[in-house]
Order: sequence, then C-alpha cells, then structure tokens
Amino acid sequence: MSDSSSEIAALHNQGRLLISCPDRPGIVKGVSQFLFEQGANIVRSDQHTTDPEGGHFFMRIEFERKDLDQQFTALKESFRQTAETLDMVWQMSRSSHKKRLAIFVSKEDHCLNDLLWRWRVGELNAEIAMVVSNHLDLKPWVTPMGIPFYHVPCTRETRLEAEKTHLKLLAEGEVDTVILARYMQIIPSTMVERYQNRIINIHHSFLPAFVGANPYKQAYERGVKIIGATAHYVTEELDQGPIIEQNVERVDHRCHVDDLRRIGRDVERLVLARAVQWHLNDEVLVHGNKTVVFR
Repeated sequence: MSDSSSEIAALHNQGRLLISCPDRPGIVKGVSQFLFEQGANIVRSDQHTTDPEGGHFFMRIEFERKDLDQQFTALKESFRQTAETLDMVWQMSRSSHKKRLAIFVSKEDHCLNDLLWRWRVGELNAEIAMVVSNHLDLKPWVTPMGIPFYHVPCTRETRLEAEKTHLKLLAEGEVDTVILARYMQIIPSTMVERYQNRIINIHHSFLPAFVGANPYKQAYERGVKIIGATAHYVTEELDQGPIIEQNVERVDHRCHVDDLRRIGRDVERLVLARAVQWHLNDEVLVHGNKTVVFR
C-alpha cells in the first residue's frame, strides 16, 4: 500500500471530540474511560479551563478506533450518557468527513483565489460546493475548476429575493459552512440563525479602525503604523462575532494607499485561510462571544 493510501485508510479510523461543560473533577477521566472501553486510542488531547473553581472546561480529543466509519453512529449514541452525566455540550466527528463549503464573494479576488488554490493542492479538507456572488467578475476564475458559480444580484430592492435564493442554494448543496471571502453585503438574520457559528467573515483591522467607504485612504491620511485583518464568526451584530484569528503588519510613512491595499490583501487572505482551516479541523469552540482555538 502506498503512503497516500495508508494515510487515507488511517483517516477513516480517526475521530474528533469537542467538549464544553462546567468544570468539575472527573471530566477527563470520564471521557478517557469511555473511549478506552470503546476500544479507542487517544492520539491527541487539548484542554482549557476558565477557572478550576466553578469555571468552564473545554476539551478537544483526537482518537483512533478500528472500523470507525462503520461504528461511528453507535459510538456517538453511546457517548450521550457520559455527556449528560457531565452536563456537556459536545460534538463528535470523523476526520475523514469533509465539510461542504459555500464561498460568497463580490469583486475582490485575493481571498477567493487563495482558498481555491489551497483546495486544489489538498490543503483544505473540504468540498467546495459552490461559489456565490452578487457580481459576475470572478466567474472566469471559478468555472474552469468545475465548481458551480451562482450569480445572485443583491440590492436594497432585491435583498429579500436574494436571501430566499441563497437559502435555497445552500440547502440544495447540503452546505455545512459559509465563507465570506470579501462579500460586500450584509448577511440576513435568517441565514445567521440557520448557520450559527458556521459563517466565517474576513475584514480589515486598522489600528485605529476606520469604517465606511475607502478605509485604506482613511488610514493613509491618518498615517497609521499598523494594519491587519480579523476573521470571525458572523452574528446579527455587524462585525461583532466571536473572533477566530487576527494578524497585523507594520507600515510606515513610505506606504501609499496602493501599498496599504496590497499589504492588507496579503494579511486578509492568510488570516482567513487559517480560520477556515481551524474550523474545518474542528479546532474551534465557541463560548459566548469568544472562541477557544486548539491548534
């Protein structure tokens, strides 16, 4: 068997378990004992508590079990009793399962092209079910890759109709996660509710922040020294959702508006790629308006 075949076979025997619950003695023992009794071997374990005395406990486990694909449903059902005893919010998944993505874009191509390249070379453990845009500009980048491209115009007058079309496309495509790769439209509350903690957005993070039109020009006029990007889950409060990843780059007086845009694009695509990767690998737990990222 080739190395790649062995890796694929091993992936089908690997699972992930995410746990969030009130902290108390016995959590690690209870989970470990359950997996041991089910014939599973823990290959990685990460944990965090906000406070050992009355705080909240988070845990991510990667485990291996022979014939996991065939036994997965039964294993999940068996874990329910342990989870209920310890008052857990939990999620169990197979490492071989690929989430189905919908990428929403407008006219800027840097984040989309970065994700498409990572998908093509196998860095994204996902299926790109579709690309959706309110413009046709990026269709030539998408269709040659065999990915469905849907043009859904969205204006103030057509916003309700566009929302219905989006929800229909996502349902028919069995989409798990929505990526806003510089999609310049507000996401309606219906979609946010249906895909809670499954819509990832990227936007600039100037220090200080500039809102409104042409933020790079505003930043240039103020002579900023640091620019960056933030990737976060989308909530009904605009750009206020749980932050997954951030990064910054230093700039100086030599940088013009075009320089700031170029540097900003690089930061945005890298920050978004990391956030998407961590989400796909089940490395992010959401607690209130914060995240715990085990990477």
